[in-house]
Parts: sequence; structure tokens; C-alpha cells
Amino acid sequence: MSSKKKKFWGLLPSSLPANAIGELAKQQESLGLEGTFAVQVYGPPFAPLAAAAGPTSSLKLATGIAIALTRSPFETAMATIELDHMTEGRFILGLGASVKSWTNGFFGMPYSKPVSQLREAVEVIRKVTMHAHKGSLENHIGTYYKLDFSELQPTVPPLRENIPIWISALRGPMTRLGAEIGDGIIGHPIWTIDWLRTHIRDEIVKGLNKSGRQRSEIEINCWFWTTPNSNRKESVEDARAVVAFYAGIEQYEPFFEAHGFGEICKQLQERVKNGSYLEAAHLIPDDMASTFVLTGTPDEVKKRLDPAWEIADSVTLVPPALSLPPEKTLAYTQTIGETFYSDT
Repeated sequence: MSSKKKKFWGLLPSSLPANAIGELAKQQESLGLEGTFAVQVYGPPFAPLAAAAGPTSSLKLATGIAIALTRSPFETAMATIELDHMTEGRFILGLGASVKSWTNGFFGMPYSKPVSQLREAVEVIRKVTMHAHKGSLENHIGTYYKLDFSELQPTVPPLRENIPIWISALRGPMTRLGAEIGDGIIGHPIWTIDWLRTHIRDEIVKGLNKSGRQRSEIEINCWFWTTPNSNRKESVEDARAVVAFYAGIEQYEPFFEAHGFGEICKQLQERVKNGSYLEAAHLIPDDMASTFVLTGTPDEVKKRLDPAWEIADSVTLVPPALSLPPEKTLAYTQTIGETFYSDT
């Protein structure tokens, strides 16, 4: 295990009043966390970060993630510039493509080759942040975006022209893209430690080799669902629903199949189409729940996490907030803090 400093990130909810979000971010900063994320489940993730910017001074603030293909890359670039000003240079743009049923189905946006489209979106975002304020932004005629900037007036200068962009990844292609063109990679919270140490490690190397960059030039931030609980049975029970959430999405089936759970995914997909993942959670067996969620006692979870530091530069530990009542999520959040953040 590496002896490097362990850096942890937190998570911000989007459904609280702004002052409550700001207070939570302030607490995370006081605990010594490196940064915190705001997620896009459905709504855009930018507003919570604006609320968190005022009460904090050193905490990094990132989207984790913004679904890149649901909006114009020009709009994403403008939001990036604004948030970098609001955070005084602490903003990181976390981007991902999500899945077809969301991007194309829910949002009604094109989704055919997400890796290629995300690559082009990053290209446009960087062009805008670096050149829009100079009056020298050239039109973009690409495969997925055709943008005419001929009447664009110079924008407000960015605080930083090179605002970090981290790419979210589940499998090999997006991992390679993040290592090739990103300033960082955000690991999917459904990753297992074994998946990280074998499959993902190799894909990072491939992406870096393609770009000719060094490992030190990117940040690997690994997310893990976790339910540290002195009651092991309750820990596993609380992990089922979040696994059912992902297993019920057709596009995730190859990932679960690679771990030996393909048939259960098919059952989950059918149940979710006719109900909800919460109703189907009981179909997740104990071994599947504990494969994709760090279950067990706090000490057991800590031991399970240790090998991840061989690859991860920073870690985000997440209780399954969407599938648990608020009081239980709060209890897990407190346990995570007591178990891990005292070492930061």
C-alpha cells in the first residue's frame, strides 16, 4: 500500500436551502476534505457549488458529474468560467456521457458514439474558455457540434484559461479518454477494488501512452458506495437498492456480466421497466451487494479500501443516499467521517 497522503472528497446535496448547502461545505472544509462534488442526477449540478463557494476558502468544488451531452458545450464552458470566478479558482469541471436512456431518452439529445462526442465537447469547452474573451474564437465545424461565433462579442475574461476537466469513466473506452485528454478521471461509484486494480489500471496506462503524458499529470479520484456499519447484516441490506439502481439499466449489463452477475441484471431490467429499482432491490443477493458496495464494519471497510490507494490519488466515499432515508444517510456520513477523515 502506498504511503502517500490520503485525500478524501465529499458530496453536496442539491435539494437543500442554499445556506444549508453552504454550511455543509464549510463543515467538509473544516474536516480537512480536499474537495466536494455536486452531482447531476437529473437537474444541472452547478447551483449547489455556487452556494458552497461563499462560506469556503480552500475546499475544491467540482461537478461530479455534469452530463456533457445534454447541453451545448458553449453553455457548459460559460458555466465553467462563471463558477471558476465564484470559487476563486477552486472549480473543477467533471464531465460524463451518462447512458442512452438518460441522455437520449430523458433529455431528448443525440447519443450514438458517446466517447467521440465527449471528446469533441471537451475540445469546444477548452476553446471557449481559452479564447472567447479574446475575440478570437473561431467557428467550430465538427462531427457533433457546428457552432457559429461570428457575432460573439468578447466575454468576461476567465480567472484561469486552463480550468481542469475530469472525465467520468465506467469501462475501458472512457477511462482511456480521461487519461488521454483529461486533467483527471472520476471513477464510477459502482467500480470494485479488483476492477480498479486490474482492468482500470491497464486502461489508464493505454490512455497516457496515447497522449505521451505522465501519470503525475492526471488526478484519479475514485468513488465508492459504502455502508460501514457495526451490524454487518444491516450494512448489506442497505447496499442492495443502490446496486439494483445500476443493474436495472440495460447499458450497464456488460459491466455486471464481467463480474459474473449478467443474468441477475436481465431480471432487474425487466422489473425496473414495470416498477422501480427499490421494489426490485430484494433480488440482489448478499454477495452481489457486497461486491459493488463496501459493506461491513467500519474497520472492515477501511481494510477493503486500502488497496485502492495503489492507484487512486483521492477517494470519494458515498453512502447510498438515493435509496436510504435521510437519517440513515446522515448516520453513515458520520461514520465515514469518524473512520476515515481523522487520517487526513
